[in-house]
Amino acid sequence: MEENIKTPYERVMLARDKDRLKINDYIDFLFDDFVELRGDGITGDDNAILGGIALFHDIPVTVIGHKKGSTTEENIGCNFGMASPEGYRKAARLMKQAEKFGRPIITIVDTPGAYPGLMAEANGQANAIAENLALMSGLKVPIIAIITGEGSSGGALGIAVADRVFMLENAVYSILSPEGFASILWKDSKRASEAAKLMKLTAYELLNYEIIDGVIKEDAKLVKNIDEIIYKELLELRKLKEDSLVKQRYKKFREIDKEKKAVKA
Repeated sequence: MEENIKTPYERVMLARDKDRLKINDYIDFLFDDFVELRGDGITGDDNAILGGIALFHDIPVTVIGHKKGSTTEENIGCNFGMASPEGYRKAARLMKQAEKFGRPIITIVDTPGAYPGLMAEANGQANAIAENLALMSGLKVPIIAIITGEGSSGGALGIAVADRVFMLENAVYSILSPEGFASILWKDSKRASEAAKLMKLTAYELLNYEIIDGVIKEDAKLVKNIDEIIYKELLELRKLKEDSLVKQRYKKFREIDKEKKAVKA
C-alpha cells in the first residue's frame, strides 16, 4: 500500500477521481477489434452500460462495463455510470449471447450504484439486477470481473458475479456509499470518513476477508498488470468443464455467505 494513503475514505476519493481510466480506455488498451452492441432487445438502450465483443490475445470475448465520463457533459450523457434497468437487461442479453457462442465474459465495474430514479424503479430496477445475479450464477462460460473505481451496491454486483473478482488497489467495493451509510446509521452524511473505516471497503481489506481474489497494483504498469491477470485466469478457467465452472462459482459465493453467518453467530 502507498504510504501516503492513510484512510479508507482517501481510497474512496481516489476511486471517484475523474481522471481515472474509464472503460473506453481499458477497451482501447486491452482488447482488439471491439464492436459495440447496443439495446436491451425490449425497450431501448442505456448509455451507462457499455458492452460488445472483442479479441483478447486472439480469444473472442464479451466485454461489459459501467461507463463514466471525464467531463460533466459526458457524465450526464451516461448518467454518471448509474445504470437503469435497460442497462442491466442489455448486459444480460450480451451475457446470454456470450454463453451461446462460448465466449468468456470480462466485466469492468465502476459505478456509484444503480440509478435510483422513479422511472428506473417503475421499469423494474430491482428485478433487472436480481435476474442478472441469477443469470451470472449459472452461465457456462468463464467470467472475470475487474473493479476499477467505485463498486457500490447492487449496481456493481449486477455485473460482478464472477469466477474471479479483482480490484485495483485504489478501488472500493461496498453495499453503498460511505455517505449513504453514515446517513442511515447516524443521520449525518458528513461522517462518511468514519463510515468508510467501518465498512471495510478497500481492496486490501476485502482481500483479507476473501471477498475478492486479488489486488492489482496501480503503478506505471497498470494496464500490463491487468492484462497479465486476465490472461492467466482465462487460461485456467477455460480448462474447466462447464459443470465444474458453474459449481465452483456457486460455491465461491455460498462460502462468502457462510462466513457472514459465522461472524454474526
